[in-house]
Amino acid sequence: MNKSNDTHTQSSTTLPTVSTHIYPRGGLDVLSREEVARLRDASADGGMHELLRRCALAVLTSGSASDDPRAAQELYPDFDIQVRQQDRGVRIELCNAPAMAFVDGQIIAGVAELLFAVVRDLAYTAIDLNIGTCLETSASITDAVFRLLRNARVLHPGDPNLVVCWGGHSIGREEYEYTKHVGYQLGLRGMDICTGCGPGAMKGPMKGATIAHAKQRHRRSRYIGITEPGIIAAESPNPIVNHLVIMPDIEKRLEAFVRMAHGIIVFPGGVGTAEEILYLLGILLREENEGLHFPLILTGPTGAAPYFEQIDRFIRLTLGEAAAARYEIIVADPELVAKRMTAGIRKVKEQRIAQQDSFFFNWKLHVPLPFQQPFVPSHEAMAALDLHHGRKPYELAADLRRAFSGIVAGNVKEEGMRRIEAHGPFEIHGDADIMQALDGLLQAFVQQRRMKIAGDYRPCYRVVR
Repeated sequence: MNKSNDTHTQSSTTLPTVSTHIYPRGGLDVLSREEVARLRDASADGGMHELLRRCALAVLTSGSASDDPRAAQELYPDFDIQVRQQDRGVRIELCNAPAMAFVDGQIIAGVAELLFAVVRDLAYTAIDLNIGTCLETSASITDAVFRLLRNARVLHPGDPNLVVCWGGHSIGREEYEYTKHVGYQLGLRGMDICTGCGPGAMKGPMKGATIAHAKQRHRRSRYIGITEPGIIAAESPNPIVNHLVIMPDIEKRLEAFVRMAHGIIVFPGGVGTAEEILYLLGILLREENEGLHFPLILTGPTGAAPYFEQIDRFIRLTLGEAAAARYEIIVADPELVAKRMTAGIRKVKEQRIAQQDSFFFNWKLHVPLPFQQPFVPSHEAMAALDLHHGRKPYELAADLRRAFSGIVAGNVKEEGMRRIEAHGPFEIHGDADIMQALDGLLQAFVQQRRMKIAGDYRPCYRVVR
């Protein structure tokens, strides 16, 4: 049990809060004194403390309906978290924490687990992994991704059964219900689910799978959420996530998805989903990955058919027919999606056995350095993207991925939003037909309300034709 005591509840000028301390169980409680001291230092004023505070607040407000990363901070301006050393291990002190994370003065067990994951991953990244100082080659970055996932204890050596589900956090009821139906069909077939951990299409498959797992008496279900510090505040973990992993940046998050996945399903979404699709297709288009089995299905309800038609046209225009050959589009048939994915994963298992590759981490997948290096979406970097024909498809995919990543940053990441407020929208340049298709795709996202959960959307970009 996660013990919580000495609880004090108060009503601030915003919302009710709780001040208490808790003791982690399972992992953090067996650290050495030196490691505990490092955790304490990681949460001291300056350095990692503000990042720790923001990520912890996102977890404590799990289920929030806002995708504004500053909303929780405005509602709980006096929240703080400190990591203290005790003879028994670690004590986490919470000051003015959101009362919604507690029941009768006790922190909700699932929330406590996710909170411990935040402390674990941020401390490991800042202290043990030494991100940013030694990661200069593709192999070293992949090794860092592996170590982060291993440290989070999400690499399990069982039969391949992990389906990564991508899709938007801002989707309508029909699309959300469809994601649940797909998750249910996957769960009936023994599949575990991994998503970006947030609401919408990230929550639906997990919710559907929980019912199916219960029916099949699937006892050790895994609902893995992989996020990163820049986006967790806008997409706080949904309550079904039972394994949370915080990667240092979006590029390592994306690599974690494709290294762990035995197959990927894409539901309707916005720019973040388009970024994910382009990332994976750019990798699969590499000659080194030509014969690699990697089931990829794009699916949604009947009403989402035009969405996928537009995505398909954009991919064929920019990356060509070879890219389109790497995925299948299935509309309004959750059972067929699950059957095709299950069959695809059987082929993945056969290939991993033949190639003597691990089931839990796809070492054979070649991820080139341009897909691994962090992209900082400044106005200058966005304007310099080379979105023109004549490049190798995977090179164009890398820059298209960066363009969508920059728009995500301008929409929901605090640093990106500040850049837009200070300097106006990003400008994106390229060949006229690519810019026309890109503008049409982005305008459709706006009209279909795929950019924001609530409120009017003000574009953070301008397409220059």
